[in-house]
Amino acid sequence: MIFDSFLGLFSVDMGIDLGTCNTLVCVKGEGIVLNEPSVVAVKRGTNRVLNNGNAVGLVAKEMIGKTPGTISAIRPLKDGVIADFDITEAMLGYFIRKVHGRRNFFRPRVVIAVPSGITAVEKRAVLNSAERAGARRVYLVEEPKAAAIGAGLPIGEPTASMIVDIGGGTTEVAILSLADISVCESIRVAGDDMDEAIIAHMKRTYNLMIGPQMAERIKIEIGSAAATAEENTMEVRGRDMISGLPRQTVVTSEEIRDAIKEPVGLIVECVLRTLEKAEPELAADLVNNGVLLGGGGALLRGIDQVMSEATGLTARRADDPLTCVARGTGIYLDNLHMWKDTLESDEDEM
Repeated sequence: MIFDSFLGLFSVDMGIDLGTCNTLVCVKGEGIVLNEPSVVAVKRGTNRVLNNGNAVGLVAKEMIGKTPGTISAIRPLKDGVIADFDITEAMLGYFIRKVHGRRNFFRPRVVIAVPSGITAVEKRAVLNSAERAGARRVYLVEEPKAAAIGAGLPIGEPTASMIVDIGGGTTEVAILSLADISVCESIRVAGDDMDEAIIAHMKRTYNLMIGPQMAERIKIEIGSAAATAEENTMEVRGRDMISGLPRQTVVTSEEIRDAIKEPVGLIVECVLRTLEKAEPELAADLVNNGVLLGGGGALLRGIDQVMSEATGLTARRADDPLTCVARGTGIYLDNLHMWKDTLESDEDEM
């Protein structure tokens, strides 16, 4: 243990928010140094990553839906957990190499944020992937805890702090007090489900097939959870399902709001279930402390308004909600000597 701490003085230790849509890497003393899509381009039928193992992240995301028959652009994580072990290992290896570089010969210690609802087998897959990708020691931290710390909530105090972390594959809802989670709910409904709802709406209403990248653009540009003063429209392009020819049409923010009503409603129900499980004293604290929204889903227009109306509490977005979890892993790195005994790690398996 002393030797490992000594090596830590020389290695570039990093915190990783291993997300379904994006992976962010935070380096001790430097902050967030990498933010790229969790996408890998491989030769179809194999696990061989193109471009000598470098077709990962932004380069690979541009290929989604546009690849020839010989190439597959794959998102190796689904619903916040590893769906393809080998490709996740290749992706993590690329990100670790990119951040670590050739600055020294010591492999890094890595803190990885994982959804609170994953199984022991899924945790083992994350640990194995990171080890084989080049990490010297791997620690796991629950996403809602990392998000709350990264957002600056006073979770160490004897008062309730509530975080709703809406990611790409999972939504994590937690009430924290005295540096740990008191009540937590995790559902596999999040930003990706909103994209799928938009794709289904375009098929059903306009007989227009669109890809996931177009659906994501629609959500970002005109999507909303509640009516706003500014109702927008957008030109959407895709393939006509009847004629098979390229076509475009105009959609409004109102119809997109209706399209994503179901996944937004499921997230709100998860928040309500979590509040119902809270101890009375914690619930009382939340009347003053309110709810903090983090993750990419917190950027959806009106989501704070919908949450406030449903819970009766003040709901607000975190500063830079996309990076809350990554910043939280960075804070864990800075205090690893104090907190490593509270984190699950590969040492537990030895």
